[in-house]
Amino acid sequence: MSLREYLLAVVDCQSLEELWDGHVSKMAEYGFDRLLYGYTRYRTATSLGDPDDFVVLTNHDRSYTDFFLGGGLLLHAPMVQWALENDGAKSWRMIYEMEREKELSPQARQVLEFNRDKGVTAGYTISFRSVSSRTKGAIALTGAAGVEQSDIDEIWSEHGDDIYLINNIVHLKIITLPYATSTRALTHRQREALEWVGDGKNSSDIAMLMGLTVPTVEKHLRLARDALQVETTAQAVLKAAFANQMFVLDARDRPGSDLR
Repeated sequence: MSLREYLLAVVDCQSLEELWDGHVSKMAEYGFDRLLYGYTRYRTATSLGDPDDFVVLTNHDRSYTDFFLGGGLLLHAPMVQWALENDGAKSWRMIYEMEREKELSPQARQVLEFNRDKGVTAGYTISFRSVSSRTKGAIALTGAAGVEQSDIDEIWSEHGDDIYLINNIVHLKIITLPYATSTRALTHRQREALEWVGDGKNSSDIAMLMGLTVPTVEKHLRLARDALQVETTAQAVLKAAFANQMFVLDARDRPGSDLR
């Protein structure tokens, strides 16, 4: 598939699963066989936000992600720190230069040793330009096990512009697609009720529009707040909008789906 054909396929993707599977395959053509993408809309000066609200896509195995993400190594990884402070692309050669100059903190050194143990030793990190101070997205492209950083740098010298373009377009596509922000996704009725709230309707209006009773509408809104793990309906509308879970078409909208 040519670059143009691939980018057209990206534009036409309707699900994160389809998009990610295609991107993993495309990056493997350039020698990057493991990817780790992350995006948050809830960044502050002291936090990346609730991990349950992150968009995380990866094809690393669980033995890596459980410890790197779940064990907190992410927060001390040199390339993550670089990505939070910069936009653009950066060779992992930076880590080894920091190691040589003894500039790594004990926590960063732990990350380096963990990555070496898992064969995550050569690659590039792309940090995407943010549209606000609250958002940040980045992707780590890992070269195949045994590949040296000098080999990855040569690949980037030849194909870096295309790889950078592809990843930026995929990132922009990712943030337009619906994703679940918690363990429970919104039902059709919960989403529809939130959409009407977003349009400025009160519970009585929504009951009439949806053909339901007011108590039933309020139940759907309460369950939507629970699913999104927020306290107010206004927060639920905002969070659902951020996660692209409002005003979307999916299988639940089709004839024969359960609309209870």
